[in-house]
Amino acid sequence: MNEAEPDFRTAFKGTFSGILRWHQLDDLWQRLREAADDGWYLYAVGEAPPGQPASGDDMRRFIEEIDALLRKEHDEDYCGIVYVDDVNSPGFVKIFDPNNLGVSCGYSDNPPLPGWIVSRLPPVDLLAPMPLPGNRRRWWQRLFAS
Repeated sequence: MNEAEPDFRTAFKGTFSGILRWHQLDDLWQRLREAADDGWYLYAVGEAPPGQPASGDDMRRFIEEIDALLRKEHDEDYCGIVYVDDVNSPGFVKIFDPNNLGVSCGYSDNPPLPGWIVSRLPPVDLLAPMPLPGNRRRWWQRLFAS
C-alpha cells in the first residue's frame, strides 16, 4: 500500500466548503495562481493519477482552461460545483463536471465523483465507475499535449 493513499483518501472524504458564487471562484483561482509553483497534483478522475506534481505553468494553464470550461458549460448565475477544503489556504479542491453532476449537492449514499481534483497530496485512483467521456478525455489530453 502506498503511504500517501490513506492521507489522500482521508482528505478526499474530509470537510469541504462550496464555492457558491463566481466571484468566490475568482478568489480561489487567484490563491491557486499565487501558489502555482508549490507542487500541485492535477488529477482527472477516470485517468491514471499523476505520479508527479504539475509544473507551475501547467497549473496556471489548467486554472485558465477549467475556468473557461466551467463558465461555458455551467451557464448559471451561481457556481456551486467547486469545493475546497480551506477557502483561505486551499490544499484540496474538487471540481465537478457540469455535464455529470448527478447528486453533487445534498446527501447521497453514492455521490458522484468529481471530474477533477487539484491537490497538494499525491492522488490515488478513485476507481471511477465509468471511464472519462470521450470529449473530457480529449480536453484533458489536449490541455497537456506537448
